[in-house]
Amino acid sequence: MSDSVTPSAGRAAFSALFLLLAGCGGGVDLSPERWSEDYGRFMQAQLVDRTEAGVATGDNGAVTVAYNGLAARAGLEALEQGGNAIDAAMTTALMQVALTAGAPISYFGIMSLVYYDAETDRVHTMNAEWNTVLGEDDPANIPGGVDLSSPDGICGTAVSGRTALVGGFMKGVGAAHERFGRLPWEEILEPAIHVAEQGFPISKKVAGYWIGRAADLGRLPETKATFLKEDGSPYVEGDVLRQPALAATLRAVAEQGTGYMYGGPWAEKAAAAIQADGGRMTVEDLAAYEVIWDEPLVAELGDGWQLHTNPPPNQGGVAMIEAQRLAAASGLLEEGHWTESPEALRTALDVTRASLLDFVPPEMAASLVGGEFTPEARVTPEHAERLWDVIQAGLPFGNWAPRGPGHSDDVVAIDADGNIAAITHSINAVLWGKTAIVVGGITIGDPASFQQTQIARLEPGSRLPAPTQTGILFRDGEPVLGFASMGSGLHHRTFQGLLNVMHYEMTVDEAIDAPDFFMPNSDPATGQLTFRVPGGKFPREVLDGTGYAYEEIFPEEARFGGEGLWVAIYRDPETGALRAASHNRNNSAAVAW
Repeated sequence: MSDSVTPSAGRAAFSALFLLLAGCGGGVDLSPERWSEDYGRFMQAQLVDRTEAGVATGDNGAVTVAYNGLAARAGLEALEQGGNAIDAAMTTALMQVALTAGAPISYFGIMSLVYYDAETDRVHTMNAEWNTVLGEDDPANIPGGVDLSSPDGICGTAVSGRTALVGGFMKGVGAAHERFGRLPWEEILEPAIHVAEQGFPISKKVAGYWIGRAADLGRLPETKATFLKEDGSPYVEGDVLRQPALAATLRAVAEQGTGYMYGGPWAEKAAAAIQADGGRMTVEDLAAYEVIWDEPLVAELGDGWQLHTNPPPNQGGVAMIEAQRLAAASGLLEEGHWTESPEALRTALDVTRASLLDFVPPEMAASLVGGEFTPEARVTPEHAERLWDVIQAGLPFGNWAPRGPGHSDDVVAIDADGNIAAITHSINAVLWGKTAIVVGGITIGDPASFQQTQIARLEPGSRLPAPTQTGILFRDGEPVLGFASMGSGLHHRTFQGLLNVMHYEMTVDEAIDAPDFFMPNSDPATGQLTFRVPGGKFPREVLDGTGYAYEEIFPEEARFGGEGLWVAIYRDPETGALRAASHNRNNSAAVAW
């Protein structure tokens, strides 16, 4: 299948007509019934995992995703019918959730957005991440945990309504559309409603979501009715999953706005369901939720490159800039590419190890670094120099084991006017959440089950920092790259993707297809780290030459092996030509026209 979608002359003229009509609110219909031929083709492609990045080129607009190429095609439809980058990104994100049965992403999950508005030449950021619960006065004792070092631990350890947090995804979709969207609100929900009503075939990968989770999904009557078959058995490859309750909820949101979920009938049901499992969330928690609009965090990275990303309380933007500063401080950029040099791979691994400091108390991190460990300090070159000295001297935790014998999704969209929308959204929990609460077809995860320490540092009801890394790269003052990342190894993947583009002059698809290293595995007993790479992609002499213990992870295990996913669209600043690339190990797609 070719991901690139190029309009014929007639189709281009038809799209131009939509551009005129959309301004008057008429003529727009994003229902897949209007693009049924492509709908069937892209639906079938959902069942096949990639082995290399999807690529698409065009001049008028492009969309790329980490998962669910059919959703990208829905976003392209929004562009062709007169929508802008926000319309395309939100249409895509809404459809992604329906196509994944709310397991790795949720309408009650989180979202971060970085948006370039071409008309004003300004970058805006939106934080629609977790709010902690107002009535949670003992967060250190919230039950649960996640152990990424074992297959059983990945599924969570405790069932409790206290593990739920207030998710801003749907509020964020509404806020972004209200501020920057062009198409009618109800239309951007139409593709997701169609998928929920008509269903989608279960792929081998999605069928794997049910493995080990059937018991959790059968615990509550509404969850069982939503995600198990009538006889109580799990869905398997080839089955068709329909979600009528979800379709009804999305129609209510289309008609009544996001208030239906934040203070309205859905909020009342959600609070009751969470409280029934011992949780402390109330309708007031949902009604009080507001997105945070802010100026971007900006960093000059040398050679004309400038990064715009989410500022605090998001912590991923700070970590992303810190890592790029460390790349310079460590001398990595003079050591060659990490796929060719064991010294470069060793340095790159050490640079990304600094992300462990995000999980210790700030006062401890400041003591280790010998200076401030505030967001403002961490994005400076001086901090990177100090931190690299500490890393070289040896952190008191997270050291590499010596070598022995031989959830989430991304969307990036660019429109014909040059607007760029980059978003990351996630359920930020094990698939569906261990507690597996479902209300009106919408999944409620358990993100508090592994963030007790971070929650305890905050006032109840405040915004929880999230590690999402989303942004826009400028070159010599022009916006040229929108990107987003996801997965447990998102920090490592973003670090590599940006360096591949900025310093190794790769195209976006080359940057994605270049061999990458994942988040390392940590031994719970010793704290030692083992780095992980995709199987068969690195030269053996490079891996062995690091002197560090490593593990090769193959595609079917990548999701649970610390994989990071990074997608991007490049816009030529002189010609406006677009090149979009999607992830290279699943059912992603990049589309353009």
